[in-house]
Amino acid sequence: MIHVVATLRIDPARREEFLQAFADLTPLVHAERGCLEYGAAIDEPTPIGAQSLAGDDAVVVIEKWESLAALEAHLVAPHMEAYRERVADMLRDVSLLVLRPA
Repeated sequence: MIHVVATLRIDPARREEFLQAFADLTPLVHAERGCLEYGAAIDEPTPIGAQSLAGDDAVVVIEKWESLAALEAHLVAPHMEAYRERVADMLRDVSLLVLRPA
């Protein structure tokens, strides 16, 4: 299994627009072979002392894939290219963690 944590830095004024584009994409990704989990998350401030906040300009994408091959196929899927074009002018930066269970 492969875990992915992607932090997408976006224009805060366009976060709702970005989240709508992501919501439109999500069912297509869920239908991909090997997709176990795929979803966007934003900060939920709590009184937990050790909590760090991603910020108003961040959307964190949590993914799980059956294999690295499934993740690689996802990255070149036609709907991913269309999505990247749709959100390109909203994105400021992307950081990606690709992890395996220890």
